[in-house]
Amino acid sequence: MFCDRCGEPATSGDHTPCATAREMEPPRFCPDCRRRMKVQVYPTGWSATCVEHGTRQS
Repeated sequence: MFCDRCGEPATSGDHTPCATAREMEPPRFCPDCRRRMKVQVYPTGWSATCVEHGTRQS
């Protein structure tokens, strides 16, 4: 598993700043494969698409 904000392994380092930032912004990396996702932000939420694992939505 990977951090969906910085892309680093979720088990290494301190991801407290990532968790804080994720309250206000969408994910940037796929937590399953670490690929950069295509992100679209809407007035009512967001959607993020990984070419391998599909779309996640807020």
